[in-house]
Amino acid sequence: MLTRWDPFREMMEFEEAFDRFFDRAWSGRRSRGSLTLPLDVVETSDHYVVKASIPGIDPDNLEITFNQNTLTIKGEIPQEDVEDSRYHLRERLTGSFERSLYLRDEIDADRIEANYEAGVLTLTLPKSEEVKPKRIPVQVGASTKIIEGTAK
Repeated sequence: MLTRWDPFREMMEFEEAFDRFFDRAWSGRRSRGSLTLPLDVVETSDHYVVKASIPGIDPDNLEITFNQNTLTIKGEIPQEDVEDSRYHLRERLTGSFERSLYLRDEIDADRIEANYEAGVLTLTLPKSEEVKPKRIPVQVGASTKIIEGTAK
């Protein structure tokens, strides 16, 4: 049976294999002594919200920096050792982690807020006034209509 060559199908198959490889390799397991920190990032017209699940960490052991539109979160989850005992199952992740995230919009770094509650770190990064959408009034005859505009 002959099959017509479809380069797009082959690219999709390659992409799926590539995704499966990295899903297995970076699924939150240890990698060269460090952990992968999964993030949720949500953008609104006014700000970004970044959430990271980091259970079992002391907030004093977190280092959060913002420099040149790059947010970096570093920390370490200590390993607990129990004397005179033997583990039967040990699945909780321990070790150091670091994750950097580049944000394309200008951020007002002086107004960044961080909150840690119930094992979830929530960062709110407000956008600068220059990048927020502006309303521009357009006059039509004697009346005025408001048209939404975005500054990019």
